[in-house]
Amino acid sequence: MTSLTELSAIELRRRIGARQLSPIDLLDACLARIAHTNPAVNAFTATCFDRARAEAQAADAAVRAGRPLGLLHGLPIGIKDLEETEGLLTTYGSPLYRDNIPAADNVLVSRLRQAGAIVVGKTNVPEMGAGANSRNAVWGATGNPFNPALNAGGSSGGSAAALALDMVPLCSGSDTGGSLRIPAAKCGVVGFRTSPGLVPSERKPLGWTGISVVGPMARTIADARLQLAATAGMHRADPLTYDVPADAFSGSAQDLHGLRIGYTEDFGVCDVDDDIRRVFREKIAAIAPLVKSCEPVSFDMRDAHRSFDVIRAQNFVISMRDAYRKDPASLGPNSRANFELGIKMSLEDVAAAHAEQTRIFRTFQALFDQYDLILSPTTPVSPFPWSQLYLESVNGRPLENYYRWLALTYVVTLATNPALSMPCGRDHLGMPFGLQVIGGFREDALLLDRAEALEAAFDRNPELARPLPDVDRLLAAQVDLKSIVTHPPGAAHGPASTDAHTAPV
Repeated sequence: MTSLTELSAIELRRRIGARQLSPIDLLDACLARIAHTNPAVNAFTATCFDRARAEAQAADAAVRAGRPLGLLHGLPIGIKDLEETEGLLTTYGSPLYRDNIPAADNVLVSRLRQAGAIVVGKTNVPEMGAGANSRNAVWGATGNPFNPALNAGGSSGGSAAALALDMVPLCSGSDTGGSLRIPAAKCGVVGFRTSPGLVPSERKPLGWTGISVVGPMARTIADARLQLAATAGMHRADPLTYDVPADAFSGSAQDLHGLRIGYTEDFGVCDVDDDIRRVFREKIAAIAPLVKSCEPVSFDMRDAHRSFDVIRAQNFVISMRDAYRKDPASLGPNSRANFELGIKMSLEDVAAAHAEQTRIFRTFQALFDQYDLILSPTTPVSPFPWSQLYLESVNGRPLENYYRWLALTYVVTLATNPALSMPCGRDHLGMPFGLQVIGGFREDALLLDRAEALEAAFDRNPELARPLPDVDRLLAAQVDLKSIVTHPPGAAHGPASTDAHTAPV
């Protein structure tokens, strides 16, 4: 029998609106699930359960009174610990902010609350969001729900793990080089990198760059669409935002048989493990009969790595400048490496990087005259141990830096097209396999519609369907995920039971 927490966000919201489910009962079920499974993976960090209960009671009263309900009314949600949340510890995974309690929600969190979502806590990240292994000295590591000794990806790793284990129906995420897509792939859920400006983000230090976006994470495409609909649209805090019609994400059925699909194993420039290449070919062989055409695509990404290095570094230089100048040792190795890489770059480097990104953008868009979707693997390897800070080599070949293994996703970041990772069965080691699905320029809604059609077909094929973690096996593993914690947060705020300051599990 399906438990309450296993139901989709769409179904839960329908039941709440139909008065078949109380937001109070749903929250209680989610909190019980968090208490049961979170110790095994360390997905949630700071929590605000008392406030969530009060909000669930208010949400229930609104239903009973017949008041208008928001798109996310009564749905519990986890918020990535890079987003400022009013009254709730927001550390960015950094010891510098272990006692930071914002006075207000940022625009993303505010929109989620306005739509009726109930924030239950923050989800784990790497320090300052740097890297794709969600571990830090404040909270420890997030383990993979399929094997907690392995990493859950990042930087939205806590959100992905929480969703995979049905702790909450929705979570927020963000993406620069793959931070939504990579953890979604490693944990068997959906992570959607939106077009720059579709969802406002006021925490970008460089407001005019489209390299960093915020977006939804969920267990299904439809659930991701629901969250996106509640958050998209213009906001004066983000200069890239634009108006979005109210019905932009209402959903439209797509016929798979008419789709023209192009695919690539590596975009011509990315290192990919030989086993992952083989698994991807097997997935493509299973997908090809479902669509009109499915053929390999060639790319000219010759200077993509350098372009991403420079554009990415700009953001880290401005966001970490003050901390580095005060005390470089206060930053972890990944964060420090980002800053030091950036300050060595010249204006000529920056101009060349943006020119290359423009070339990539233009050549990439031309492909969508021939194809409706482009597919690739999301990550080049199966999940590796969380105790290994980053991937050092692929097929025995050393990688140039700690984030080069994210290339499959960051080359798509440069193109600015919307892209998502969706579950596509398992890989050669039995771990979730993430399929990266890329849509046309600003065709976010159409990408979701087409991906949902793929998802429906995958659900009918055991080799392609979303895998589910074995909770009993997970709980029996008893992996220590907090061995890297140096100073636990919240000591200045009283006992661990004090709401909104420390995680109770």
